[in-house]
Amino acid sequence: MYQRIAFKTLCLGWFLSGAALAQTEQTYATIGEVVRNDAKLNQLIPPDAKIEIIAAGFGHLEGPVWVKSRVADSSGYLLVNDTKAQTTYKWSPQTGLSKYIEHTGYTGHLPYSEEPGSNGMTIDRQGRLIVCDHGDRRIAALPLAGKGGKRTLTDAYQGKRYNSPNDVVAHPNGSLYFTDPPYGLPLKDKDPTRETTVNGVYRLEPNGTVTLLIRDITYPNGLSFSPGKGNLLYVVQSDSLNQKIMTYPVKDDGTVEKGRLFFDASTLPKFRPKEVIDGIKVDSEGNCWVAGPGGVLVISPASKLLGRIDTGEVISNLAWGDDGTTLYLASSMFLCRIKTNVKGILAGK
Repeated sequence: MYQRIAFKTLCLGWFLSGAALAQTEQTYATIGEVVRNDAKLNQLIPPDAKIEIIAAGFGHLEGPVWVKSRVADSSGYLLVNDTKAQTTYKWSPQTGLSKYIEHTGYTGHLPYSEEPGSNGMTIDRQGRLIVCDHGDRRIAALPLAGKGGKRTLTDAYQGKRYNSPNDVVAHPNGSLYFTDPPYGLPLKDKDPTRETTVNGVYRLEPNGTVTLLIRDITYPNGLSFSPGKGNLLYVVQSDSLNQKIMTYPVKDDGTVEKGRLFFDASTLPKFRPKEVIDGIKVDSEGNCWVAGPGGVLVISPASKLLGRIDTGEVISNLAWGDDGTTLYLASSMFLCRIKTNVKGILAGK
């Protein structure tokens, strides 16, 4: 059952600090519900699964990614961005929440957009953190081990700066695929600093070559690959007037074939203002988990909506962590998690 109203009242002025969460046996508040449209969802999410709030008090969370530990007694840690606060946070079961990077996503000095911080993240084959920087309009790399700061991988295509790279995913062949809607620009589509008229999906090869793969999606957002060799690319169109998920077969050379409609989300009921489909992840069995109207939509490989995970707040993105059976949710002001039976695909694996 929903604990939404009571919990939101409780949360006024409350921020869960790292110190408050640094208990290995911490009991967390729960929120929301799992809505089960099909019995198959019980195979993917335990019937008694709870949505736990592991941190709260953020502006707008985005781009969670799990970093596997190099230490034997630790499962790893989660990194997540607050696009409004321009801060990357680190959370682990052992130490709780802490600031990982401040003033991230935008290195300018003048006021910029409402969300100038970093957005989507992944880990490449070199073990680097790959980041979409809204304000700096670039894809950047940051070493997770050793020294060194952020390095720009690409900030323009054919001499024109990107809009505001939104989400990024690594293909098994080493290439990075990313979306570039105008959401991070101060005036979005009408921003005078906009240099390209395309809201595109791009591929960045290991040698630095950039290719515009898809240009006919109005507002490309989340993207993910099918399990295994990544033969299918899933791309979310977060157009409030035409919400949908497209799939594109990936060719041997890394380019994509003509896309087809995988799931039409335009007819789904709206639960909250400004709630559209957003981030997407695909599990080891090929099910799609998509942040969208009413929470995380769980969609079978046959495009059937099995149910949803609803925190009662807008969810922007998600990522599996730990051993692959903990799903972390970036849900507006909340950072949440829920256990799954099915294993997800960890970044960098």
